[in-house]
Amino acid sequence: MDTLAVLLKGPEDLTLDTLELVEPGPEDLVVEISHSGISTGTEKLFWSGKMPPFPGMGYPLVPGYEAVGEVVEAGSLSGLAPGDRVFVPGANCFEGAHGLFGGAARRVVTSADRVTRIDAGFGPEGALLALAATARHSMAGLQKRVPDLIVGHGVLGRLLARLTMAAGAPAPTVWEIDADRQGGATGYPVLHPDDDPRKDYKAIYDASGNGALLNDLVSRITRGGEIVLAGFYTEPLSFAFPPAFMKEARFRVAAEWTPDDLIATRALVEGGVLSLGGLITHERPVEDAPEAYRTAFSDPACLKMILNWEGTA
Repeated sequence: MDTLAVLLKGPEDLTLDTLELVEPGPEDLVVEISHSGISTGTEKLFWSGKMPPFPGMGYPLVPGYEAVGEVVEAGSLSGLAPGDRVFVPGANCFEGAHGLFGGAARRVVTSADRVTRIDAGFGPEGALLALAATARHSMAGLQKRVPDLIVGHGVLGRLLARLTMAAGAPAPTVWEIDADRQGGATGYPVLHPDDDPRKDYKAIYDASGNGALLNDLVSRITRGGEIVLAGFYTEPLSFAFPPAFMKEARFRVAAEWTPDDLIATRALVEGGVLSLGGLITHERPVEDAPEAYRTAFSDPACLKMILNWEGTA
């Protein structure tokens, strides 16, 4: 069995290719992907060649960890059935290519315990569940403050703001320096940081991935305030110690989502508490994948690019 897949052969060397799939076992599923998202964080780093050493890294690789599709074959021990709609957080199922992510393919083989069943009504927005679960993971749990300042109004920043308000907390302030991304807020203000005089924030969530902002963020927290690193940072992080010392600043790294986060996020969406609407700004047929990746990584107006695999053999 083989599949059409996006194949990243090296930095900025991306194409479509046919790859052989591993044989599914009794606990596995064969999923036909309908839509996959392009990550402007980790996937961009692999595409640009700037990703620091990472377990499982190597070229050629199949990118993509935000995919939705339909089960077309289900192993006898999988607990699912053909026709079930699922979210797929990538798959390592390709002969001759790394599957560090592996979701950007027409067909994937994956263990059933890796997927999450979703309602068919999600449509392409189902591919956003991983980002929503990432936002939820950074906020949920004991001794975690919800943000009163979010840095960056991309998809992750918007989801953090929506989850904050869904939790019944006061509307956060969001910083965004790009005019193309300052719109689209619902119920919370979006400001250029130069227009924000506040220096008493209790919890600042950085969704920009810009480590050079740390000193500025320290200057904006109240005594005992927290800075949550919710982005992905390729360079070593540093900050001036005296201001952080005076503020008794705390720093927290937000890791990737867990299966429990994904299940909880799905329930929030299905219950109408969290909206994924308005976050997909671009959609392209998979035949346009090379240009779609370039657009996703270079156009500030592109919040989330989705590849449409429907109708692809």
